[in-house]
Amino acid sequence: MSNIAENLRAVQDRINAAAARSGRKLDDITLIAVSKTRSADEIKQAVSCGVADLGENYVQEAEVKYGELGDTARWHMIGHLQRNKARHAVKCFEMIHSVESEDLAVELGKRAQAAGKCQDVLVEVRISGEDTKFGVEPGDVLPFVDRISQVSGIRACGLMGMAPFVEDPEQTRPYFARLKQLWDRLPEEQRIYLSMGMTQDFEVAIEEGANMVRIGTAIFGPRA
Repeated sequence: MSNIAENLRAVQDRINAAAARSGRKLDDITLIAVSKTRSADEIKQAVSCGVADLGENYVQEAEVKYGELGDTARWHMIGHLQRNKARHAVKCFEMIHSVESEDLAVELGKRAQAAGKCQDVLVEVRISGEDTKFGVEPGDVLPFVDRISQVSGIRACGLMGMAPFVEDPEQTRPYFARLKQLWDRLPEEQRIYLSMGMTQDFEVAIEEGANMVRIGTAIFGPRA
C-alpha cells in the first residue's frame, strides 16, 4: 500500500506543479487512475488513498471489478467501446471517453434511457493521425458533436484524445494544443472536460489545457 500511496502523492505533486504553470491548481484537474489489469486489492488501496476516479479499457473486466467494488469510485470507460457492449457499459460507467461513431452514440442513448439514466460521454478525437488509433477526425469534430448532442439519453460534455507515444514528452505538445483549440470551439454546455495526457505525457497535456488525465503506471507501478 505504501508504494501506491507514495506514487499517488508524487503524481499529485506533479499535477499541481503543471497546473500552476498553466494558471490553475490541483483541484482543477480530475485524476483518473487507470486500473486495467490491476487487482481488486490494488484498486482498493488506491481508493483508500483518495483516488475517486478509475479508468478501465474493457467492459467485461470492469464489470467484474464493479461487482466487487461498486460505487466506491467513479468508473470511466477509456478504451475502445464496441456497440454491442453498450448495454453493459451504461450499467457501471459514469463516463464513456471513447465515443467515435454516431451508431455508438445512438446505442448508448437507447441503453441509458432503458436504464433510467443520462450517460455522460466524451468524443474521442484522432489527434495523432495514426491508423492504429480510433477517433473522429479533427476536421469532423464540431459537426459530429453537434449531431450526437441531439441524441436522447446521452450528454456530450467534452473531448478525449491521445498523442502518439514518443520518447520526449515535449513532442506531444502540438497534438494537445490542437485538441484544446477544438475544445475551445465547442458550445459552452459541451465544454466541460478535456481528457488528455497519460503517464508519459500528462504534464505537457495539463500545460496545454487538460482538466482530466488518465494515469496508470505512475500510480500502480509497471504491469507484471
